[in-house]
Amino acid sequence: MLRGPKTSLVVAQQIVRDTARKGLKTGDLLPPEKAMLEEYQIGRGTLREGLRLLEFQGMIALKPGPKGGPVLLDPDASQLASTIILLMQLQNASLRTIVEARTALEPVICRLAAERISDEKLGELEANVDRMQQSFDTTDIDTFLETNKEFHDIIAFSTGNALFGYLTDALMRITGGTVMGVDHPAALRETTLKAHTNIYRALSEHNADLSEERMRDHINEYVRYAEKKFPELLGQVLPWNQAIGG
Repeated sequence: MLRGPKTSLVVAQQIVRDTARKGLKTGDLLPPEKAMLEEYQIGRGTLREGLRLLEFQGMIALKPGPKGGPVLLDPDASQLASTIILLMQLQNASLRTIVEARTALEPVICRLAAERISDEKLGELEANVDRMQQSFDTTDIDTFLETNKEFHDIIAFSTGNALFGYLTDALMRITGGTVMGVDHPAALRETTLKAHTNIYRALSEHNADLSEERMRDHINEYVRYAEKKFPELLGQVLPWNQAIGG
């Protein structure tokens, strides 16, 4: 006999639905506990379990204090990245699987971005390339890695397709360097900066063919570096307990 979903999961789904229906935004507080108990006709334990599910998914944070409560967040793809790693480990699939997915997806995403990207997003990309240049000059590795991921995220979300955005975000969290254990010496950072600059220029011209080509070259160059410097790495299965950066 099939069992229905737990009441706490149903309540969590209702809260998500009502949040969208009411047009609540990041930083807004959900209704107080008493109001939600009355609205959903459930017990306090069930409501709190439902809220914990949403907290685990990165949708809310529980703000302490008398004026606190569940506050809406802007969810990122860290949970998606974690789930992908779990599924790949269950299939005994190596990191090469993730890299192949990026190689297939991102050039096409970049092509679509060239056709749809707004002036506002182009401005964000230009600022991103400038920050990467500054971090390169100061050997600020953390900022370099952060701007590297942000560059790919901006392009993906510029397509107007949120799924492309979250998929790219998740895959970048896995293959961006720190999780895989790939270091970023000056030569690789210089190559990355040059590639990002050229991709930005192709996107600013809305040249779909060139944007796709340059993104494909960029990812393939990264793969060649990993294969040369860390030949065993792409064949490894990343364990689910591997941390995913936020």
